[in-house]
Amino acid sequence: MAISIRKSDEISELAKANHIVALALEKVKSYIKPGVTTNELDLIADDFIRSYNARPSFKGLYNFPSSICSSVNNVIIHGVPNNIKLNEGDIIGVDVGVELNGWYGDAAFTVGVGKISEKKQKLIDCARETLFEAIDAIEQGMRFKELSAVLENSIKKRGYVPLKGYCGHGIGRKPHEEPSILNYVEGKANQGPKIKKGMVFCIEPMVCQTSGESKLLDDKWSVVSVDGLDGSHFEHTIVVLDDKVEILSI
Repeated sequence: MAISIRKSDEISELAKANHIVALALEKVKSYIKPGVTTNELDLIADDFIRSYNARPSFKGLYNFPSSICSSVNNVIIHGVPNNIKLNEGDIIGVDVGVELNGWYGDAAFTVGVGKISEKKQKLIDCARETLFEAIDAIEQGMRFKELSAVLENSIKKRGYVPLKGYCGHGIGRKPHEEPSILNYVEGKANQGPKIKKGMVFCIEPMVCQTSGESKLLDDKWSVVSVDGLDGSHFEHTIVVLDDKVEILSI
């Protein structure tokens, strides 16, 4: 399937959806503290998104039951909200998707609950710094696999490893479109499609500590590393313009 090239009016619509994503993430972040449940955070996000006449796009997507993904401690991505209270020292990844007028937005962050250890903060910093390092590296004409190499190298040079089997993605009229953007290189980095002006896609480094091999928990959604250790995840939706890359989900 071809990678879509978006016109300026389409990019404007995508920017609107992603702006709601950014606001929703900030809203949820303001409520993250010890004693709060992820179900409560889910309801906050759902109400907030709908107040903008938008729709939480994760709810029902592939039969996912909730409006946000809430991934606590060793759950790296796709955590399902529940009634377990967050504790001081936990870390939580929050991933939000929005559909507005048929256009989609998507972004995520990982943050500490109250005061966290230096070890956990470094894990969070790796995913965040890798995301922005990758965004800064994007140029028209580079291959998506070269972007994957930047992501992989950025994670590994900080002493961590990328989660295997999951990836960033294109976004537009559907929440997940071509291309798939791995956080590691499969095959040769100088092969495959090139990044072009007008492309809109999500970059989302997913960081593990010692093993990138993944497994699903019993809920059939929550993704963890086989090492059982905490992970982290950040994501932004970006658009490639004439002379720059712009983050839409900010």
